[in-house]
Amino acid sequence: MALKSFIEVHPSSHFPIQNLPYGVFKPDRGSVARPGVAIGDYVLDLSVIAAAGLFNGPILNNSNCFHEPNLNKLLALDGLLGRKRVLRFRNYSTEPSLRDNESLRHKSLIPLSEVEMVLPIAIGDYTDFFSSLHHAKNCGTIFRGPQNPIPPNWFHLPIAYHGRASSIVISGTDITRPRGQGPPAGNSPPPFGPSVKLDFELEMAAIVGPGNELGKPVDVNAAADHIFGLVLMNDWSGTTISPWIVTLEALEPFSCEAPKQDPHPLPYLAEKISKNYDISLEILDIDSAASTPYYQWLQFKAGRSPWNRDHQRTCMEPESYGCLLELTWNGQKQLSLNGTPRKFLEDGDEVIISGVSKGNGYNIGFGTCSGKIVPSTP
Repeated sequence: MALKSFIEVHPSSHFPIQNLPYGVFKPDRGSVARPGVAIGDYVLDLSVIAAAGLFNGPILNNSNCFHEPNLNKLLALDGLLGRKRVLRFRNYSTEPSLRDNESLRHKSLIPLSEVEMVLPIAIGDYTDFFSSLHHAKNCGTIFRGPQNPIPPNWFHLPIAYHGRASSIVISGTDITRPRGQGPPAGNSPPPFGPSVKLDFELEMAAIVGPGNELGKPVDVNAAADHIFGLVLMNDWSGTTISPWIVTLEALEPFSCEAPKQDPHPLPYLAEKISKNYDISLEILDIDSAASTPYYQWLQFKAGRSPWNRDHQRTCMEPESYGCLLELTWNGQKQLSLNGTPRKFLEDGDEVIISGVSKGNGYNIGFGTCSGKIVPSTP
């Protein structure tokens, strides 16, 4: 039986009752940030719902997690509660407890057009995984040549590096062109100035919680209980994420078979059920589908701590590209973006990422992730 809500939701909306992604917002400028879930063109203020006593379960009823300026306390709860929380929110949008209470509806349902979205979590750590085989092969060919594009260890473990959590910003934040040293010419000292090859990267990130104790890695087959949800991400010099966290439960109808891994992963990375999620991503006029990364989200999770952001680097399929480095082959080719020639990003360029899984009569979407390049600071 199809889920229905008393809140009218357009069929093309990213946020139907089947989704209900989590975010953090301010109702107006100067107000305190608080958690909410998106449904249609509205955000449901969870602090109001909690204050009204509608969370009557033993855990959420005794928690102040919905009166916090981020979702960290909610993420620290047992990951198995996720399904129950999502189902309970669906009940609120279908049953009389909210539908027939005009005062509560007015306080708790706020138009998305009127709110300011902020970072949904206080991010303590950030790990960047190099997960797409096609992206790895393209970049390796550009920098190392076609004879040895991918290092041998890439096929044995998810390669990653530690990122700078302090540079992560919410969608809509301007990105200042970075400055730094360039390669020297001959015996001259290296020049210092604005980046001349500023790029975007089409990616997705996993929000992790509750995490593991030091020295006690998470079993790969239990990792799903530690992944709260996914967001869109643009990994340029300042990393931008979308404001709404879509849960794995909402994406479950769009799970798909993962590609075969050869050689077979070592036992600690071997999943009993290996799957990905079929999510169509779009950036500018470039379409791709993030359904076939070589490594899966659960293989990233072993050994991660709470409130981290793990992400798959540059989602790609064969014959698709996730950054200008690949599209222009490191500036050797020129492409046209909306009629304007480009090799890399220029000041004033705005990059907008969108992601959605299309179901039977509904969408599970992420909204958008956007940022505009502004000139470097002298």
